[in-house]
Amino acid sequence: MSTPVKLAVIYYSSTGFSAQIAEEISDTAIKEGVEVRLLRVPELAPEAAIAANDAWATHAAASAHIPVAGPADIEWADAVIFGTPTRFGNVSSQLKQFIDTLGGLWAQGKLANKVYSGFVTTATTHGGQESTLLALYNSIHHFGGIIVSPGYTDPVKFKDGNPYGTSHTDGQGQNTIGELTRNAARHQALRVIQLTAALKAGLSG
Repeated sequence: MSTPVKLAVIYYSSTGFSAQIAEEISDTAIKEGVEVRLLRVPELAPEAAIAANDAWATHAAASAHIPVAGPADIEWADAVIFGTPTRFGNVSSQLKQFIDTLGGLWAQGKLANKVYSGFVTTATTHGGQESTLLALYNSIHHFGGIIVSPGYTDPVKFKDGNPYGTSHTDGQGQNTIGELTRNAARHQALRVIQLTAALKAGLSG
């Protein structure tokens, strides 16, 4: 790219499924020449709760090296892809708390005119996947952001069936991230990159 797209992939993951999708998106973008910041949001759960769940504790240790997102990362980015597990059909409190710290940038108009997209994981089939992404996108409307969802713009979307964003059902931790989810994540990353590049070129033209 003559003027590389700057992409922030910002996610919350307790046991690692959302983290794997975030990594797939990040890797895809890097291969396309995009400047990428792969970032996690701060954990809010008490240490005792994390320690009581082996998968959670293992992932927390394994992801400790991933930088923690801050408002400056949103200001830097041309595009942001948020990822979250669903919590009762809604965005996780950890990701929501991060979004709630962006009021200063919002007041300055610095969240507007960027591209945003999202992905989600659930423990059960359906499990609030679409409602969680729609809830996430409510915030983007307030930002004045430009939502780029994958829609049905590639054959993989007719297989995974979620036009709002990449989604994965982990089956209470039993279903690994497979090629269907990875292909959907790659397509979403490429679509966000393509449209962000076009928007960036148009605004500078």
